[in-house]
Amino acid sequence: MPGFTLSDSNGIFRLPIIENKRKLIISYTGYEPDTILVTTSQEMKIVLAAGKQLQVVEVKGRQRASYLSSGVVRTQIMTERELFKAACCNLSESFETNPSVDVAYSDAVTGAKQIQMLGLSGSYTQLTIENLPGPRGLATPLGLNYIPGPWVESIQLTKGIGSVANGFESIAGQINVEMKKPEKAQPLFANVYVNDMGKVDLNLDLTTKLNEKWSTTLLLHDNFLNNKVDGNMDMFRDVPTGNLATILSRWKYDDSKGFMVQFGFKFLKDNKVGGVVDFNPDTDKYSTHHYGLGIETERYEGFLKIGYVFPEKKYKSIGWQFSAFKHDQQSYFGALKYNAKQNNFYSNLIYQSIIGTTANKFRTGISFVTDKYDEQFQLLNFKRKEVVPGAFFEYTYSYLDKFSVVAGIRADHNNLYGWFATPRLHVRYEPMKGTTLRLAAGRGQRTANILAENMSVFASSRQVQIMQTGTGKAYGLDPEVAWNMGISIDQKFSLFERNGNISLDYYYTYFDNQVVVDLENARAVRFYNLDGKSYSSSFQAEINYELARKLELRLAYRNYEVKTTYGSQLLDKPLVARDRAFANLAYETGAWKFDYTVTLTGTKRIPSTSINPLSYQRPTHSPSFVMMNAQVSRSIGAKKKFEVYLGAENLTDFYQKDVIIAANDPFGPYFDASLVWGPVYGRMFYGG
Repeated sequence: MPGFTLSDSNGIFRLPIIENKRKLIISYTGYEPDTILVTTSQEMKIVLAAGKQLQVVEVKGRQRASYLSSGVVRTQIMTERELFKAACCNLSESFETNPSVDVAYSDAVTGAKQIQMLGLSGSYTQLTIENLPGPRGLATPLGLNYIPGPWVESIQLTKGIGSVANGFESIAGQINVEMKKPEKAQPLFANVYVNDMGKVDLNLDLTTKLNEKWSTTLLLHDNFLNNKVDGNMDMFRDVPTGNLATILSRWKYDDSKGFMVQFGFKFLKDNKVGGVVDFNPDTDKYSTHHYGLGIETERYEGFLKIGYVFPEKKYKSIGWQFSAFKHDQQSYFGALKYNAKQNNFYSNLIYQSIIGTTANKFRTGISFVTDKYDEQFQLLNFKRKEVVPGAFFEYTYSYLDKFSVVAGIRADHNNLYGWFATPRLHVRYEPMKGTTLRLAAGRGQRTANILAENMSVFASSRQVQIMQTGTGKAYGLDPEVAWNMGISIDQKFSLFERNGNISLDYYYTYFDNQVVVDLENARAVRFYNLDGKSYSSSFQAEINYELARKLELRLAYRNYEVKTTYGSQLLDKPLVARDRAFANLAYETGAWKFDYTVTLTGTKRIPSTSINPLSYQRPTHSPSFVMMNAQVSRSIGAKKKFEVYLGAENLTDFYQKDVIIAANDPFGPYFDASLVWGPVYGRMFYGG
């Protein structure tokens, strides 16, 4: 039998000579094997020839549809694949498969949807479009509807406070939307969506690369609903009828030498009509014949980004961001009139470089934002102009891949409220591979736009009462100031040769001052400065695991404790669920995709209606309920450029009964369509 041996780490080996077996066969990975005839017992030196190189090496990988970034700030990235799990007609419907964001109707008649993060309303979450101001101010109640889902490339979701470079308003978190880019988007993309209520969405994206430096994209969107749907038979339309059309033209110049320019223009026109089924705006507007509402909005936006990356020092760059918008809204709710205008201008200059080595980075800059408001509410007129110049500095220290710190501070001056500082700190520590610990703390400040942000109460007979405390302030009220602290642990694991991760996070938000929206008197809504405690405590556990190849499971549980002092009582914030459980199952096989989501929403406190007649009173708490959504889609064609999808929302057909108080007497003293704790309509099928 021939002899056999292995060489040591230096390639040296010993092998005894066997009579009549003089052929020595030598082989090593990456080299061509060789056969040598042994004629002597002396030491031999053998050199192998390098093996032949492969012509093609194909490495396959698969990124999750939603994943956490590796940066210091804990940011969840929702990719296009995640958004395709549901028919995202607009941004408000993009979070159906995300357990961190709650989306619910703000009332039963306007069709407006609001988000909640950490148990706080969407006004405490900073919404940006490619790190420029998104819908804010007057656009808060309907702004999520203004961003078509097919325009979105990805969403970056950050809980808690964000970077000082993005401003001072973030309190509960930040949602940054990345739109489709001219240099990467498909030349042609079309989408048609129809549901069983008769709502139609049309989208058309046209992208052209003009030359090596210039590229442009034109995004078109139109949606309309003409059917007067009344599934719960209360004589009110479940969702308003009307039409929303918007167009975005964006351009990009890149000289491939570090200089880049982006700019774009957007126009939106929205017309909504709601109320009772028989309402006709041509004959019934402002009358007491039939109750109706109308919201007409025109919005103009523009942005410009100029950036330069130093070719010889890639760590050094300078960028200047500009944006502006004009928002004009004309609206009525029964006999109540609310017309409002807002003009906004934003500028942000950012310079970043290093201190010595790339382990010490910094960003610094100056910003300027101005908002001009003109609101007419009944016979009252609220006008104000806020001018806020500011400056910021942010330092980042990194030690290998294990430890990083981002410490930032900014100083701003508001012409209504004076100087204020915004410190923020983020820490990331990876004690072992796959385990990441993050800490975050900081301050946020914002001016409450009490009328626009609470437009849902206009769909009621409540009297609006503003408890002013001074002159020269927005509505005579102080700014909202809060501190947010958070800790999170993310652990990757492998089970049965399948990858997964577990995430735990806890955030605590404490308000130094808050503009309280008090609905505890069923006859009124009162706005006043906080006198007592107000806080939000949020805990969430989430697990993502690949059960089988291309079969992904996401499970989550979230618990809130959100309390505010109303008058002299510390009460649970109304219409916020204390508990929520979530499960999502996604499977791909060839050209087919299947998605199924189930959500259990716990009970919510309902503001007191005890002074109403017995038939118009509501329980103190809502029941818990389950929602199920499902979608199946199939790609068609050799390159899978065509896709058909069918889906259903609210498969359990659960909806809030008697969602409108005194729907039979909308001009009476007890009418209220703002106490919405659940779905306002039942099962809905769609396709596209």
